[in-house]
Amino acid sequence: MTDDDRPVLVTGGTGTLGRALVHTLLDEGRAVRVLSRHEPTPAVPDEVEWVVGDLLTGDGLLDALDGVSAVVHCASNPRKPEEDLDAAVQLALAGRAARVPHLVYISIVGVDAVPTAYYQAKLRVEEIVEDSGIPWTILRATQFHDFVAFLLGALTKGPVALVPRGLEDQPVDVREVALRLAALASSGPAGRVDDLGGPQVLTVDELMRTYLSVTGRRARIVHIPGVGPLKLFRDGGHLARDHATGGLTFAEWLQQR
Repeated sequence: MTDDDRPVLVTGGTGTLGRALVHTLLDEGRAVRVLSRHEPTPAVPDEVEWVVGDLLTGDGLLDALDGVSAVVHCASNPRKPEEDLDAAVQLALAGRAARVPHLVYISIVGVDAVPTAYYQAKLRVEEIVEDSGIPWTILRATQFHDFVAFLLGALTKGPVALVPRGLEDQPVDVREVALRLAALASSGPAGRVDDLGGPQVLTVDELMRTYLSVTGRRARIVHIPGVGPLKLFRDGGHLARDHATGGLTFAEWLQQR
């Protein structure tokens, strides 16, 4: 059996990135297996092999890992970062027992520079992957267009759009991240690879004006201090200026949505 015949296991296959990766792999003719705590919905493509299991307890992991060519670990819980650590340990233990040949992990640009709880957890997961005893690849990407649009929507309160001062972001298309992950899963362990950043570094003011213009929402922009967790991003540690390799801009993504 060749690697093309053996399935790629996607954890977090029901999330924003996981869904995009599953469809990318299927489009490339790859066999795909998804690990989830829930039964599949009717929207799941028939070609996808579905395994019910739990990364936090390890239930179902050995079945999910049996005979895979690679694992792409996309599962994550920003609301409970400590669960990412538990899941990574369970995956590492089961993956080593199952002799998984390649573990690919998607991380975030800036996990070693921005001291939020979630970023620190992602950095610790990177270390767990590196120490797992499984051949590995780690890709860091900037924030997805979807997430930036969600935040901008949350900052738009009726007739007012709140814009934190002094902040920039570099959103990237989730489908481009999925394409990179699919290629990495097929090409063998590569260690820490080049970051993947969106094509433009924009101020939050520029992002908000684009968001309001394309979506047709009317709101008066009010600038506010970048306080609380936001101030941790003021130094730009979450940006990948030297790896602005994404193609689809935020404005183009909004227009396509």
